[in-house]
Amino acid sequence: MAKKAVSSSSAQRPSPQKAAVQRVFELIEEHGIEFVDLRFTDTKGKWQHTTQTVRTIEEDTFTEGFMFDGSSIQGWKAINESDMVLLPDPETAVVDPFAARPQLILICDIIDPKTGGYYNRDPRATAKQAEAYLKKSGLGDTAFFGPEAEFFIFDSVRFGTGENYGTYHLDSIEGPDASMKEYPEGNMGHRPARKGGYFPVPPVDSENDLRAEMLATMGEMGLPIEKHHHEVARSQHELGTAFATLVKSADFMQIYKYCVHNVAHSYGKTATFMPKPIYGDNGTGMHVHQSVWKDGKPLFAGKRYADLSDEALYYIGGIIKHAKALNAFTNPSTNSYKRLIPGFEAPVLLAYSSANRSASCRIPYATSPKAKRVEVRFPDPTANPYLAFSAMLMAGLDGIRNKIHPGEAMDKDLYELPPEELNMIPTVCGSLREALEALKTDHAFLLEGDVFTKDQIESYITLKMQEVYRFEHTPHPVEFEMYYSV
Repeated sequence: MAKKAVSSSSAQRPSPQKAAVQRVFELIEEHGIEFVDLRFTDTKGKWQHTTQTVRTIEEDTFTEGFMFDGSSIQGWKAINESDMVLLPDPETAVVDPFAARPQLILICDIIDPKTGGYYNRDPRATAKQAEAYLKKSGLGDTAFFGPEAEFFIFDSVRFGTGENYGTYHLDSIEGPDASMKEYPEGNMGHRPARKGGYFPVPPVDSENDLRAEMLATMGEMGLPIEKHHHEVARSQHELGTAFATLVKSADFMQIYKYCVHNVAHSYGKTATFMPKPIYGDNGTGMHVHQSVWKDGKPLFAGKRYADLSDEALYYIGGIIKHAKALNAFTNPSTNSYKRLIPGFEAPVLLAYSSANRSASCRIPYATSPKAKRVEVRFPDPTANPYLAFSAMLMAGLDGIRNKIHPGEAMDKDLYELPPEELNMIPTVCGSLREALEALKTDHAFLLEGDVFTKDQIESYITLKMQEVYRFEHTPHPVEFEMYYSV
């Protein structure tokens, strides 16, 4: 249960803007708010919450926060040092469209009561530190991120594991066996073929209205919405929002997932951001567009390859150099590496190109210098957005600071290269274990400016290795097909 915390001060904690605090109380009055939901993100990237009645929200809430037990959050405090502070950010206030009673959402930072500063394992605090480091470095003052998270929508899902069984079953009106099913309204037969979801109109695209509802709800929650469309795989979709600064973009990604899950649920459907839920079809990625600005000017526009600047090329060089360590944050699930295999438009090869979508770094076409950006294509939406965006920024800045050139661009289809050429191009990791091992040996760039801490990285690796251990020690159903009669 959250309790009002004791006020403390720290140079790391800027005072909330009076206008933002005032807006919170205006929203409470305007919408008859009864509850205030305090949201924060755990190490794995999942939104957590605790709810206060509106009468407990006062002006000093935004400087004192609420005490809560941090020992129940995986990878955080031990039971003997469990007290932590939830400090609401008034600028994140938004009305919850899914609550039965009028409810306001406030995204929180985690404060360590012993120091009065940000808790070093709080992902959102890491993202704030990354933004602060960018300004202190002199290399830029603003980083923009634009993630494109894909997802699948199913009609039902069943799964389970035990000592002597392991099973899952996914069902979708667009699924591989749907054409042979009987439905109450009849089977109309219009559905995407394998790898055929990009871009037939309804009725082949069966979830057009559902996506529109998701996007509209995101708009109501403050996201700068742009588009929606079916993706390549059957039952796969994507919604488009505009770019934002690093922390705000990560906040928006949490709202994005919240809307996708809850709108699907309200329609009697189920949505997942698993990178590879379906065998033999395209997986789900989260391409992340990013750029650095300074003094109101874009740093990535220039006269080099694809009208990029040296800074942009060096940024790409940093991403490629540290890609395997980045995978621990950008592709943090064992399922991530079932997507990162050749043949399914997955960007496994560490190269860059102005048009080639088989490269891990793409330079999208843009006529305006302000639109010059780098699209990093290997991340997926199981990533904690605060940690993934921060890690990529730190890798890119390391590239700029040390002038790490990425080499020649690769404008041909990398999947059609002969083996002798293909073997010369480095790749992303092939497993979560490999990614965590890479992070163990390559993380000095993350420690610059105390953006990440050694303790935080070690704790993260320990937490994720639990998933690796469980995955590697559990028999898989396909193994029975391959080996039972040997």
